[in-house]
Amino acid sequence: MSICPKNKSSKGRRDKRRANWKMSAPTLVPCPKCGQLMMPHRVCKNCGTYNKREIVAVD
Repeated sequence: MSICPKNKSSKGRRDKRRANWKMSAPTLVPCPKCGQLMMPHRVCKNCGTYNKREIVAVD
């Protein structure tokens, strides 16, 4: 047996389920060293530091 809907779902009912699929803006926090906005728990692209330590050498 396969799963089969008894009745057709209307467009309104179908779209109500999809109403919460929207994307959210990424969370940005200031870097403690340089103050540039960055995503939390990631290496800063501007100065290359993470957790107050230099991880990546930036020219």
